[in-house]
Amino acid sequence: MILSKSQYIRGLQCHKSLWLYKHNPDLRDASSSQAESLFNTGYQVGDLAKELFPNGVEIAFDSDNFDGMIQKTKELIANGTEVIYEAAFKENGIFAMADILVKNGDGWDIYEVKASTGAKEYHINDTAIQWHALSRAIKLNHAYVVHINNSYIRYGNLDIKELFAIEDITDIVLERQEEIPSNLTEMEEMLQGNIPDIDIGGHCSSPHGCDFWGHCWKHISNPSVFNLYRMRGSKKFELYYKGIVSYDDVIEKSISLNKTQRLQVQSYKDGNLTVDKPIIKEFLDTIEYPINFFDFETFQNAIPRFDNQRPYAQMPFQYSLHILHEDGTLEHKEFLGDENSDPRLSLIKQMLEDITPTGSIVAYNQSFEIGRIEDLANYAPLYEKELLALNERFVDLIVPFRKKGYYHPDFNGSFSIKAVLPAMFPNDDELDYKKLRSIQNGGDAMDTFANLHLLKDKSKLDDVKKDLLAYCRLDTLAMVRIWEKLREIVEEEK
Repeated sequence: MILSKSQYIRGLQCHKSLWLYKHNPDLRDASSSQAESLFNTGYQVGDLAKELFPNGVEIAFDSDNFDGMIQKTKELIANGTEVIYEAAFKENGIFAMADILVKNGDGWDIYEVKASTGAKEYHINDTAIQWHALSRAIKLNHAYVVHINNSYIRYGNLDIKELFAIEDITDIVLERQEEIPSNLTEMEEMLQGNIPDIDIGGHCSSPHGCDFWGHCWKHISNPSVFNLYRMRGSKKFELYYKGIVSYDDVIEKSISLNKTQRLQVQSYKDGNLTVDKPIIKEFLDTIEYPINFFDFETFQNAIPRFDNQRPYAQMPFQYSLHILHEDGTLEHKEFLGDENSDPRLSLIKQMLEDITPTGSIVAYNQSFEIGRIEDLANYAPLYEKELLALNERFVDLIVPFRKKGYYHPDFNGSFSIKAVLPAMFPNDDELDYKKLRSIQNGGDAMDTFANLHLLKDKSKLDDVKKDLLAYCRLDTLAMVRIWEKLREIVEEEK
């Protein structure tokens, strides 16, 4: 049996996942755009990290000829090459590729490159299985994890040595060698038998979300205890293992719930809408005209592109603004940055012009918008006073829902706008995110703009930008409609 490094890591997380991967790969969930974006980020970071050890020779990846990759690696080592990228080995039941292999005296050092901001537990296991394979072929001295240094701030040319941090994990990698042979034996025996009888659990999402989720969780009803509002994951699984899965089970067993969870379960069972007009009115009374319904979209770069940018900083590149005046007039303003330059200064200037000088600024889950404005104030001290003054005017539209002024059974324990909107406005095409084209959620917007400067087919650029604008516009239009609905409810009692 030959396992790849990634398959071994999969097996450590869950034997059933590895078995399915080997025997029924067609059951895997379709990959998401976010997963593809993470892959692309990892590739970009790995490629850049090679500059830490220049003048190396790269083994070209060939999925049809792993043996050729292994042979090329052996030839480079025999010929005295001192730095090898993607060195390939197949030893002791493991096929492994080292991101960077560097000659050090009479031995070699392994450098594993990760796009994260620190060395994690699974990175250590990843490097440990590499050591297990490579140490059968060459003498190894040290093992390192190369990761992003998130305290780095770019100014001018990218400083590769400052962007990356290097952690020596040799000692713990050597400690892990003792357990690897027994782990491999267990996996080999498991793969030769029937599918393991492993139930769902915390391992389904830690350290990675499993791509057999749809298969393994198909027996879980919707809704279930896993939808209960702000209940700890361990408590949800505790109930599940006792056979308490559906809301009917929760009611039958008289499970202790908090106020919101009780409302969630009872509302779903009865199918009743819960409205508390005094709570809604109290919230609406805090809002002043003109009302600025506001929403940011942001992107992140592992590798900072612009001056005064940190790795993975939330970079606002777009906003939508619907302004509702007291006479009922509704106007819309928007901003979308240029994908080839830092959007922040242009965004700041237009935002300060677009938002009315008085009146409330309404956001949904306002902490995100407030945090980004604080970031912008730090970025542009010249505008700090004006920017921070905006934060004093924010009102959070999620408040009346969290306070249970309005609870619909279809919220299913979530107060996000993506749950609230379709429940309040079913079958309304104008407010249906699924009717949008390529951008249907914040993750889509983030990933799309982050990679927009790399788009090769420029003929698609206008369409992509239209989709970005349409998505962000819907976020603020949704807030307008929700506010109007809440106002109608309050006015019904007059």
